[in-house]
Amino acid sequence: MRIGIVAPGRPIDQALADRAVAFAAERFPEAELVFHPQCFLSDGGHFAGADDVRAGAFLDVANDAAIGALWFARGGYGANRILQAVMPDLGPAARTKSYCGYSDAGFLLGALHAQRIGRSVHAPLVGDLLRDQGEAAVARTLGWLIRGDRAGLEPSLGAAPAVALNLAILNALIGTPWLPDLTGHVLMIEDLSEPLYRIDRMLFHMAHATQLRGLAGVRLGRVSDVVPNDPPFAEGVLQMVERWCGEMGVPLLGAADIGHDADNKVVPFGRA
Repeated sequence: MRIGIVAPGRPIDQALADRAVAFAAERFPEAELVFHPQCFLSDGGHFAGADDVRAGAFLDVANDAAIGALWFARGGYGANRILQAVMPDLGPAARTKSYCGYSDAGFLLGALHAQRIGRSVHAPLVGDLLRDQGEAAVARTLGWLIRGDRAGLEPSLGAAPAVALNLAILNALIGTPWLPDLTGHVLMIEDLSEPLYRIDRMLFHMAHATQLRGLAGVRLGRVSDVVPNDPPFAEGVLQMVERWCGEMGVPLLGAADIGHDADNKVVPFGRA
């Protein structure tokens, strides 16, 4: 399988790409990683190229029939800025691919699932190779993509369709045409680097969003690197999620083994 890699938000460096290619060659020799040159560009000190460049790279890979899957290089803000440009121009080849990533890439994963284009998959990014135990993380993505290895799947996945999203990305998608219909889905949420009051505010938005009526349930992934509140916030994350799920009328089904870390598991959107 040829796996195309693009960076819809922030760039990566050539050293990471070289390390990923070497790792795949050793552990998954049936895979060929193809990094789009856009991954290494820089625009404005943040983005991996200007918006039109990032959009063009995504379309290059998504519409290439010789590429079997698209893997996001890393997170970092920016994927939402190319949605309007890329979604109308996805052709037949784009509908046969899996799209793998998480964090800010959730904008594209959500929009693709909403339009029923390809298979969106919450899964470790190429950039997770830089974490402690990062090889195990990226092996989860490659194992599922190439060999159909189910060992890296989130363990609670069952008969109900599921979606996994960063809570902040979910909040940004609510009220837009890019949020998929999640009727009957188990929604898995996680987040990173937010103060507790903002998490509470985002959960309020989730609980009262008309687009999210009909969920089968919610699972809570890891909320990490919480920014301290001043003064300290009265509730923990689990308490908040329990309260807002109660107000939403949706069961909290327990934990989800997802988050911004090397233990992040694979969640194919829809049925596993």
